[in-house]
Amino acid sequence: MSENVVRLHKATDPPAPAAVTTLTVVPDAPPARPVPLWVRSGRAVKSAVTHERTRSAGRAVVRHSLYTFNGGRIAARRAWDGRTGSRYERMIRAAEAAGNLEAAEEWEERLQRFRAARHHRRMDLLHSPVDAAKGVAVGAGMSVGVLVALGVVLAISTGQAADVVTPLTATIDFIALLIRIVQVVWGPAVTIGPFLALLALWSVGRKQHAAPQWALPANVRSGEGEPITPSIVVKALRDLGVPALARAIKEMGDAGASMLGPITIAGCGVEVDVTLPSGVSTNEVQSKRRKLAENLTRHEHEVFITIPQAARTVRLWIADSGALDEPIGPSPLVTDETMTADYKKGKAPWGQDLRGDAAALSLYQRHLLITGLSNQGKTVALRSLALWLSLDKSVQFLMGDLKGVGDWAMFDGLATTLIQGPTDEHVIQVTEMVESAVDEMNRRIQAPPGTTFPPLIVLVDEAQVAFMCPAKDEDKRPYGGSKANSRYFMAVRKIHNQGRAVNVLMWQGTQDPTNENLPKLVREGAHTRASLALGTESQARMALGDKAVDGGAAPNLLRPGLDRGTLVVASDGITIPAGQSSITVRTHYIDDDAATAITDRAKALRDGVTTLHAIDRSEERDPLADIAAVIGDATRVRTKDVLARLATRNPGSYSEWSFIDLKRVLDDAGAEPYKSDGVMVVSRDRVARALANRDTEGSASAE
Repeated sequence: MSENVVRLHKATDPPAPAAVTTLTVVPDAPPARPVPLWVRSGRAVKSAVTHERTRSAGRAVVRHSLYTFNGGRIAARRAWDGRTGSRYERMIRAAEAAGNLEAAEEWEERLQRFRAARHHRRMDLLHSPVDAAKGVAVGAGMSVGVLVALGVVLAISTGQAADVVTPLTATIDFIALLIRIVQVVWGPAVTIGPFLALLALWSVGRKQHAAPQWALPANVRSGEGEPITPSIVVKALRDLGVPALARAIKEMGDAGASMLGPITIAGCGVEVDVTLPSGVSTNEVQSKRRKLAENLTRHEHEVFITIPQAARTVRLWIADSGALDEPIGPSPLVTDETMTADYKKGKAPWGQDLRGDAAALSLYQRHLLITGLSNQGKTVALRSLALWLSLDKSVQFLMGDLKGVGDWAMFDGLATTLIQGPTDEHVIQVTEMVESAVDEMNRRIQAPPGTTFPPLIVLVDEAQVAFMCPAKDEDKRPYGGSKANSRYFMAVRKIHNQGRAVNVLMWQGTQDPTNENLPKLVREGAHTRASLALGTESQARMALGDKAVDGGAAPNLLRPGLDRGTLVVASDGITIPAGQSSITVRTHYIDDDAATAITDRAKALRDGVTTLHAIDRSEERDPLADIAAVIGDATRVRTKDVLARLATRNPGSYSEWSFIDLKRVLDDAGAEPYKSDGVMVVSRDRVARALANRDTEGSASAE
């Protein structure tokens, strides 16, 4: 049968019609096969061998054994150095390798003096046995004579003739006691002595950590936060994997530290110049930055290698462990509400360099380019410069934000033009904005010599969108691209070529530079070039130029995400250490709320700016209405500012206007310009009244 049926009677039921409950009994599963004894034994042995306590015990045995062995080597080396001239010979080789012949001659003189003194000591040893024997004989005779004389005095004092030999007998007994003490102690000393010697050698090895890294304790093995010393730097260079460098340091021995200049504190780290021996080039050390950092018990981003002016020299900046992961303080623009800007003489507080010193950038007559991967802080870094410059009320802004997410919205009411959006239509608007700046530049160039002009900053964020725009105008001219008929490209090039002389400056921020989204001529036209984290060295060269990268600039080695806001700057507008071509800056972070507060302060310094959010391309113009629009809420505006705003509002209609054209329109409307504080201005009230009168007259004539 496939089932076993068991009938169970309920206790409360009568016996005849018994209730039946069916219980199915499933046969037991076959018993599991036992694990063989040899398998269990093998697992137990493996578990015991791989257990952390076993591994720790093994490391301890190896560590302490090598402490003793290597301690003996260190003691033997020290003894050898003390008895021979090898120390002086190493110093001579080190001085010769460093090219310091004066030091080599000085050490050679010291070696000669050491050898002469050693020869004199050895010659003295040839005569010392005879002299020692004579000394012992004379000394013993004198001692016996003194003891006998002392005994004679004692015998005369006591009247006992036997006291003459009492001092001599006492001395002999004392010598015998010393001999017995030595006999008692000698046996244990012979037994314990070797153990004491091994303990001394172990102590020497332990202090020098004379064991492999894997066998050292965890706190010693990690080396986190270990201070940088000359010996650590020399060992790191020796183990770098450059054969010529390793051989030179080996020949110099411990004197390899002669390659090093002074180790000085530099901000949140230290700095040291290393003069490389002959046959070792600086790029061999630069290319091994990660290995050098690990040899110094640092992460790659905590070691920077630059090339100073001195030949065959690399400059190492080594951060304190973890220091670069700590944020820097807030921007002075946020903490100092009284701060103002000076475009010509001032410098924008941008952040801190690696030394911890304030990093300030001059913006006077310098085109600017900031690039980097997406979401690394490019817009914030660019915006902080514009925020500082906005506190100079003479500065005018034309802004295009081709991301269009509101990063520049706080400049509404501060910038003359603010276009925000990522579409082709927005690119067309931004292109026409830049072209209007070119028209303003040409107007300024044609002005009489000696004429001064207010700074005009043409700022385009996410400029790669403009360069890659496929749209074309009615004449089939592309807005994007890098050809001679590309409208945006050519407008930027014109400003780069001539804008600096008349204070028309081009600022651009772009992502992930390539030849397609950031043409070479545009890159090279910027006086100040800065880069956040990038992916490759070729991109770093596009962003900063070959000279900066060959000099040690490496934005491609910054950590995306972790080094957000840290950029490498190549510019004569920022203080760069002598001999370097770039500087690394950790920028202050200014959030949107703080940026809005700063622009509110900037707006309070001005009479009021009407911001255009689109370029008006319509053919029919109302000059008086346009004049009223560009004046905005200001009580009065200088005539030259009115002309500049009109040219920006509609380049096709007003780019060629002069003061005479403006005066003609205002005179005809009865809103004549007038002088205020020595400059010609246009009154808002007069223009508004002229518009009202015109509208009233127009309504009356229509009736």
